[in-house]
Parts: sequence; C-alpha cells; structure tokens
Amino acid sequence: MSNRKVPCPTCRTPVDWDADTRWRPFCSERCKTIDLGGWLQEDNRIPGVELPDEFMDVVDWDDESAKGDRGP
Repeated sequence: MSNRKVPCPTCRTPVDWDADTRWRPFCSERCKTIDLGGWLQEDNRIPGVELPDEFMDVVDWDDESAKGDRGP
C-alpha cells in the first residue's frame, strides 16, 4: 500500500492514492458528482483556441464518413 496522498479536486481533503480508494482522486461520491456537474454546466472547461467560421465549413457534418466515432 502507498502512503501517497493527493488533494481532492473539489474540497482539497487529502485522499489516499491507491487502488483501494473507491472515489479516487475524489474523497467521496459527493465531490465526484459536484465535479461532474461543473463539466455538464460548462463551468469547467479545457482552454482552446476558437476557430474562425471559415474552418467550420471545411467538414460536411451531415456526411456519414465525417462522423467517425461520434456515433449516429
């Protein structure tokens, strides 16, 4: 077993970093759900560069072959 601890991304409580920690890296299901809610409400985001509109026209999104792994 490891004695390594990491802070919970939501509440900063120290969490054991090992395979037996059920909600790793979160301290609880509550903190995990709070984090997920942030992503779903778009409070959490990964920074990126917004593409100009002319780049959006390059792909025909109605073309089945352009969908790749995006599903139906």
